[in-house]
Amino acid sequence: MAEDGAVGDQRRAAEVVQALGRHLSGLQEPGRDTRLRALRAIRAEVQERPLSALVLQEVFAKQLLRPLVRCLVGDPAERCRELAVQLTCHGLSHGARPAEALPCLLPALAQRLCPPQGQSHEPCEELRLALIQLLGLLLELCEAALAPYLPEIIRILQATLLDPYPEVKRESCRCAAASARAMPEHFHMQSEFLIKPLMQTVSHQHFRVRVAVIQATGTVIQFGNGKSVDDVLSHLAQRLFDEIPQVRQAVTSVVGEWLLHLRDRYSYFHKLIPLLLSSFTDEMPENKQLAVSYWKRIGLQWEKENEEDLKDKLDFYSAPSHYPERVVRPELGCRELVTRNLSKILPGLCHDVTDWVEGTRIKASQLLFILLLHAEDHITQHMELLLRTLYRVCLDEENNVVRNCVKAAELIGTFVNPKVSLKLLVSALEKTPMPSYLMILAAVIRGCPRQVLKPHLSYLANTLSQPEICQRSEEIFYMEQLLCCVQAITEVCQEDCKEISLQLMKVLVTIMAIPRAEHLHEKVEESMCSLAQVQHLSGFLDLYKQHIDHLMEWVSVSHDRWNCYSPELLQLDVIATHSGPIIGEALQDFILILKTCLQPTKDPPMRLKLFTILSQLLQKANETINSQGQFLSYLEIVIKDILAPNLQWHAGRTAAAIRTTAVSCLWALIYSEMLSPKEIFKLEDALMPQVIATLDEDSKMTRLMACRIVSVILNIRGKQFDLDKLNNIYPELLKRLDDAAHDVRLAAAQALSNWFKCIRNDDEKTVLKSNIEFLYRELLIHLDDPDQNIQRAVLGKSSNEL
Repeated sequence: MAEDGAVGDQRRAAEVVQALGRHLSGLQEPGRDTRLRALRAIRAEVQERPLSALVLQEVFAKQLLRPLVRCLVGDPAERCRELAVQLTCHGLSHGARPAEALPCLLPALAQRLCPPQGQSHEPCEELRLALIQLLGLLLELCEAALAPYLPEIIRILQATLLDPYPEVKRESCRCAAASARAMPEHFHMQSEFLIKPLMQTVSHQHFRVRVAVIQATGTVIQFGNGKSVDDVLSHLAQRLFDEIPQVRQAVTSVVGEWLLHLRDRYSYFHKLIPLLLSSFTDEMPENKQLAVSYWKRIGLQWEKENEEDLKDKLDFYSAPSHYPERVVRPELGCRELVTRNLSKILPGLCHDVTDWVEGTRIKASQLLFILLLHAEDHITQHMELLLRTLYRVCLDEENNVVRNCVKAAELIGTFVNPKVSLKLLVSALEKTPMPSYLMILAAVIRGCPRQVLKPHLSYLANTLSQPEICQRSEEIFYMEQLLCCVQAITEVCQEDCKEISLQLMKVLVTIMAIPRAEHLHEKVEESMCSLAQVQHLSGFLDLYKQHIDHLMEWVSVSHDRWNCYSPELLQLDVIATHSGPIIGEALQDFILILKTCLQPTKDPPMRLKLFTILSQLLQKANETINSQGQFLSYLEIVIKDILAPNLQWHAGRTAAAIRTTAVSCLWALIYSEMLSPKEIFKLEDALMPQVIATLDEDSKMTRLMACRIVSVILNIRGKQFDLDKLNNIYPELLKRLDDAAHDVRLAAAQALSNWFKCIRNDDEKTVLKSNIEFLYRELLIHLDDPDQNIQRAVLGKSSNEL
């Protein structure tokens, strides 16, 4: 039966050869149409009739191959060349021994796709695509039989990978991968020649081409020379920034496969791991999941390959007691892979995280967090490099970079012993206090477990409260980070903060004292409330109550040497005005500071600031400095040692401003209604001449308050006033009726009304007759004042009193 079949195939082959004979001669004709008819006829005989593989092989090898190759190479008509390619593909795919066509066909393909210099290649891009598909078919059918022709194949692919037609590029990529799989024993010696054209094409504008190039690169290196990894890494890393998810997915797959199957993968772990882990933060969940899946497989495979080395860790190693929330701990193999390669990865990564390209910095900062999560306590040996990098990166303009680096710093707090991390951080901070140092310190504190941080609290709080640290700069960013440190300590340590409450209060008071940090006042107050809450106090006022004596002692250490630039002056302002009624419990220290610093020989701007503080407190005296009812026991000091010296006239605008604030304080003191008539008498005896003198001040506010003070004193003293003093007062008040300011004239009229009430009887009226008559004449003039209120005030007073 087999012999009969063979005889039948031979007979059928002879018939087909005979039928083709008259058509093959037509391929030699000069006319295009004749050649085209001949090719169509051949197609009808060979392709459209059912022929067995052996018959087709016999016909194709003996009769058709060479004429078709000549047509494919030299026919000037595109349609003829196209039909020749189709017939060749049919003969190869349906024939029994396609490898027999290689000696004839491969040189022809090389001639059309990568001709020697001076010869033209195939001009039609569709035919170039058909030819490279023909090469792909050969690779599929012949596999190892192509080994002798590998140089020609490589030369063809070098040219077609750079072809301008995108489809040819994609098909060439598939052929490159197929050739790598078909003859791996020989391919590794030639693979390097494909790397350059592949990398020249990897950034093509069509994303499908980019995907094909990446996949082909993966296969070429997988079965080729592993040393080419170095040549492609930078290109693949760049593709991780590709806006098309499929391209990033291709990179992830290629790198994952290399880490699993590349022969020399152990030599390239430190270069490939960063690429795969970078995909953990891909914006597409599918890509992220793919990277995580590959990484788990890689870690488990490494565990099995190194089981002996990991035996103790597999059997006895336990998870850290404190681990970041909502984070899954990586497999042991994954952690070990990172740990053993971290020293090689970190230097380059720290360089990238400060790169000038924003996208690179973001990717690098994301990767830094992932690496530190894997490294755990092995971070310790890299602390100096890490901190140096984080200090710099935290000043980045891109918020995402800063946010990622702060998260990385929190991992340092989680995994590194505070004895090590705080020593390095505090040392750098003391040497050159910078806001970025404080930002990293706050992050490390947030990541640190409470029980581990507790022994270092005093050291930490004492450092932050040092003047060299908390008073180092008035820069807003610096103050914000200093506040973050306090908030982090309070948040982490809770009740343990009681032992460092005073130091933290000093820091918070210092922040609030910075003039440019007004927008932080609310946050500072919230921090004070949090600090009070963890100590089970009802609010920040209780916090002041707990520390007021120490705070006053703290600011008053050098008060005899203060000037307007002294930070203690601003701190005193905060303590005095923000503590509410608590300042009344430290009145002795407060008055002592005022007495010392408000002497006329002291810095004028400083005295101006202190008088402003005192005036502000006196406006709500019973809620502030007199909350304990003890202020009056210091009244004599306030009058004689504080107000009286500063009401004396001295030349200059600053001196005038000080007199204004001193008069303001005096008016606030009187207006507060703390003073009894007896105390008003004391005040009048000590200060009346200076107050009268201030009626001529240039400042309207000073004149107005002086008139009101005189009016109140006259009203309270009443008929107990000495006649000589009355005589000295009314001329100055009369002058104020001519004042340019309406408020001052009205206050002066009110004061004159009270002056008249001080005349006790007719005998005194007789003594003061000439004065009263003069006063009356002057008042008549002011009945013509343009302001009707002044007219009514003068008319009422003159008619009622006279």
